[in-house]
Amino acid sequence: MEKITVYGAGSWGTALSYVLAQNGHDILLWSHRAEQAEEINRHSNERYLKGIRLPDSLTATSNIEEAVKHADVHVLAVPTKAMREVSADIAGYIEKPSLFVHVSKGIEPDSLKRVSELIREEIPEKWIEDLVVLSGPSHAEEVVLEHPTTVTAACENTHSAERVQDMFMNQYFRVYTNTDVIGVEIGGALKNIIALAVGITDGLGLGDNAKAAIMTRGLAEIARLGVKMGATPLTFSGLTGVGDLIVTCTSQHSRNWRAGNMLGKGKSLDEVLEEMGMVVEGIRTTKAAHQMAKAFEVPMPITEALYSVLFENVPTDEAVGHLMGRMKKNEMEDLIDLL
Repeated sequence: MEKITVYGAGSWGTALSYVLAQNGHDILLWSHRAEQAEEINRHSNERYLKGIRLPDSLTATSNIEEAVKHADVHVLAVPTKAMREVSADIAGYIEKPSLFVHVSKGIEPDSLKRVSELIREEIPEKWIEDLVVLSGPSHAEEVVLEHPTTVTAACENTHSAERVQDMFMNQYFRVYTNTDVIGVEIGGALKNIIALAVGITDGLGLGDNAKAAIMTRGLAEIARLGVKMGATPLTFSGLTGVGDLIVTCTSQHSRNWRAGNMLGKGKSLDEVLEEMGMVVEGIRTTKAAHQMAKAFEVPMPITEALYSVLFENVPTDEAVGHLMGRMKKNEMEDLIDLL
């Protein structure tokens, strides 16, 4: 049994807490809202996981000091934009070296830091026993229904990845290990951009051919940037590459797909965000990826087209037309470059 605190009581943080509690661990779920913590202590979190009864052994708190001091393992499930603040809060109370796990998928604009890099900037190394990334094709709504789900625990230290594997794995939640932290984080973050783009094509009614094209060429963009940053090419053929891309681009559970779909149907970005009422990581990540494409000198035409829609008020149909009218190229150029 591990003593674990999960930070972030949204759908994913709550679903992972559900898994860990079922696995017999001592779980405390931290929420920044006292009323939400009280609801979880009554075994529900209706805003994020409607109709699901949470395990009796799962408890919650809104007291960050209590949350930090409870744990030997800290699982960070807050949105990327809150990661620095929450990590700094943890650093203010931590008293012993601990294992950290993060499950967030994004890149910080301007600094262009991956989530693991943000955490290490805010929490002194002396308190980080190790840092593992848990990522993969996994909708919270299906995890709490105990539908089969597979994810990856990534860390350069295989022993730490295997500890997290043992912590989470059960009969419906299967965990693989990987040492390619960069590839796992880049795949998990950038697939949200492609899901937004696929949602737009669906909203425009452009059909399955367009969806397949965006997903396939989108994966090429993700791999192109990831490899330039030091990732292993094969990672993008795995769960955190093509696997996460498929589930995020094809499921109506996907916030990013839903947001793109509404944009494709003519709603403004402000209208989409108001209607969603939850964080859409792909919007912020599109800004970061746009900056990364320039910084690493990597061509990312789908990302550039989406950026123009989100931040330059280019109409969605015009952005699609620009993509289709690009110069001719050989499909195998990307594969040759990666290899």
